[in-house]
Amino acid sequence: MSGLCGLSKLALDWHLSGQGAVLATVVETWGSAPRPAGSQLAIRADGRMEGSVSGGCVEGAVIVEALEALDDGKQRLLEFGVSDDEAFAVGLACGGRIKILVEPVGGTMPVDILTQLVAKRESGESVGYVADLNGEARSLVGADAYPDRFRLDRSGVEGDGQTFVAVHNPPLRMIIIGGVHIAQHLAPMARACGYDVTLVDPRASFASPARFPDVTIVEDWPDAALDELGLDARTAVVTLTHDPKLDDPAIMTALRSDVFYLGCLGSTRTHAKRMARLRDAGFGDEIKRINAPVGLDIGGRSVAEIAVSIIAQVTQALRQG
Repeated sequence: MSGLCGLSKLALDWHLSGQGAVLATVVETWGSAPRPAGSQLAIRADGRMEGSVSGGCVEGAVIVEALEALDDGKQRLLEFGVSDDEAFAVGLACGGRIKILVEPVGGTMPVDILTQLVAKRESGESVGYVADLNGEARSLVGADAYPDRFRLDRSGVEGDGQTFVAVHNPPLRMIIIGGVHIAQHLAPMARACGYDVTLVDPRASFASPARFPDVTIVEDWPDAALDELGLDARTAVVTLTHDPKLDDPAIMTALRSDVFYLGCLGSTRTHAKRMARLRDAGFGDEIKRINAPVGLDIGGRSVAEIAVSIIAQVTQALRQG
């Protein structure tokens, strides 16, 4: 558990243990603000803090307001201008402005809603925390309530200027079928883009830790591995073996799931044969979900360039739908 989920649970634990807790959240930014909307800071009654809302520029002032909020149980909506000098100190070229919502747990932030939020996050559900910036209304919603925000992982204020939506998505995952040369380049690129990467290949000589350091390796047949791993709308599947005995079962399993991306290596001719096999297996229009030949057409030739084209296409599918 990490990130916003960890801070929410930490604040809940502090409150339930009687230590008092406040969550401060960046709800809106202008210019080169140090931290994006959705960034959080958890503050305990004794002044201990975890997280960040500005990289250090305004945390001191936020803590003062948080401790006052603990006393009266009411929210605070703070706005700060980050000077050029302060911005430079945290690695930015110029300053900006940030708006921060301060919510005392057990006051403006109901304990039951925070408890449900933590539980949903720990179970891997996508959930949105919705706060009225002008009042005390709080609620939890599913991803279908704000599909664009959830697809873009973008917390922020709605057009009405008073409804803040904090997006809490489970981690992104990429499952790569086949420990081939392209996969050796694709795996670190995917990790750099925020994906938890798993390599599936029953061939031990291909799926070795020496070839894929710091990657979770599953030496099993792809369909069995995908069933065990579980597939959801935050998962991308890329098949790279060029072997129908390995790729086809993985493709069929992925097509029966909600994965947001399915890409398959192979030429146009190879893909035409693949489509025919899938139709013979009873699949219909869902085979149009397959991205093949895999990757955006950027004219890449080397394995590294092909990996770049794949991660670019995965990103396009995630962010643009």
